[in-house]
Amino acid sequence: MLTRRIGEVEVSAIGLGGMPLSVEGRPDRERALATVRAAVEAGVTLIDTADAYSKDDTDFGHNEELIAEALRGLGSAGADVFVATKGGHTRTPGGGWGLNGSPEYLRSACDASLKRLGVEAIDLYQFHRPDPSVPLADSFGTIAELLDAGKIKQAGISNFDPDEIKLANEVLGGRLAAVQNQFSPAYRSSEPELELCAELGIAFLPWSPLGGIGKAGGLGEVNSAFIEVAEAHDASPQQVCLAWMLAKAPVVIPIPGSSRPESIRDSAAATHVELTADELARLD
Repeated sequence: MLTRRIGEVEVSAIGLGGMPLSVEGRPDRERALATVRAAVEAGVTLIDTADAYSKDDTDFGHNEELIAEALRGLGSAGADVFVATKGGHTRTPGGGWGLNGSPEYLRSACDASLKRLGVEAIDLYQFHRPDPSVPLADSFGTIAELLDAGKIKQAGISNFDPDEIKLANEVLGGRLAAVQNQFSPAYRSSEPELELCAELGIAFLPWSPLGGIGKAGGLGEVNSAFIEVAEAHDASPQQVCLAWMLAKAPVVIPIPGSSRPESIRDSAAATHVELTADELARLD
């Protein structure tokens, strides 16, 4: 499979977003574990998770525990997978979402993630989303502390704008390794962040690259060219979408979510789709 870099680490150019395996509407555990296994068997070496990927506050950390269980079951193949997780989101009773970017919370969240993942250091730890009640520099500074302490190997942020990305990189002393923002054919407002990451050499991980949970089949409604180009390549519209994204910049690493082995196998094969300049222009 085509590879890309997060910092100095080489990973597959397509990752697996773990969120659909743990939130409301998630598959049963056996199918969830089978989906992770299928991803690794298809050549995926990057899995993105978060402590907050759960149904609600009662099973907080569900996705991290699931990913860890699946990778342990894969032996040496699982040990070679690069796992990215996030902290700073909370869950509330009834399935709501909250925020906590305080230094105290982020430190404790990182420790809990280390335990759930069963590792001595997290491959990539990302501050999940800005907390308006906490100065960003304080939150970013805590991520820098975790990096300095060796609890995380690389640092990232998720859901931030260009000025905030620059601030994070400054606070981290130029060590910001990745930015994870929403980006898809239907949601292109993160294009400036993508371009900034390309300029700075920071990995850009589009979340919900196919439109989000339950929306991957609607790519043709956004732009019929995805269906037309897919037919010309004997590929799926989803594969064409991911190939289009990969062509945007060498720092782009889409992380499509999946709850079925078949869908992650399809996504992983997107690295074999080579689009022409004319096709890319049509899709744009």
